[in-house]
Amino acid sequence: MVAREQFETDLNNLKEDIISLSNTSVQALIKAVDALYNQDLALANNVIDEDKAIDKQELSINDQAILLIAKQQPVATDLRRLVIALQITTDIERMADNAKNIAKSTLQLGEDHRLTVHPKIKEMQDMAVEMNNTAMKAFEYEDISIVGKLSNMDDDVDRLYELVIKDILNETATNQEKIQYMMQMAFSARYIERFADHITNIGENILFLVKGETYKLN
Repeated sequence: MVAREQFETDLNNLKEDIISLSNTSVQALIKAVDALYNQDLALANNVIDEDKAIDKQELSINDQAILLIAKQQPVATDLRRLVIALQITTDIERMADNAKNIAKSTLQLGEDHRLTVHPKIKEMQDMAVEMNNTAMKAFEYEDISIVGKLSNMDDDVDRLYELVIKDILNETATNQEKIQYMMQMAFSARYIERFADHITNIGENILFLVKGETYKLN
């Protein structure tokens, strides 16, 4: 195999690893939110434990990208692909950190908090998952025609977040003895909002990859 073909193969393998890491991060979010709603401390602990594997996978991807830069000394679009790969991987790892933080909030709440988890938190999770699917499709095919959707989707997540916080503040006004529990709910909503923000960062990186110019989706 000639050097160019090997380089293309390595790039494709790197892309597949990044998409796999993204899927793992999304599964962490889904499990963390399930644990929150079901007061499932075992599942919450599982999310926290599995985050270590996500961190290792991030380091492995970073090592691959840096090695390719050192070996191939790419220029122009090829160099951008590798630099963007590093940046996207960082955002994905931080997405997983937000899922882990939701799991930690679940542990803080415990098994007997007797609170109803706000239904909009699940809607926020569903939107974040849809955003990730859109971003990864754009990344896989370098298709900027769908990246613009991420901005409106992120706005929808933000609106839900504001609604959740408003309702929680109203609830704490009449249930001050539960304020510590309510704050964990607020934190969880915030972590999903941050999860979505990292996906918009990925969209911006895809735009830069294809166009070579900086765009803001947030």
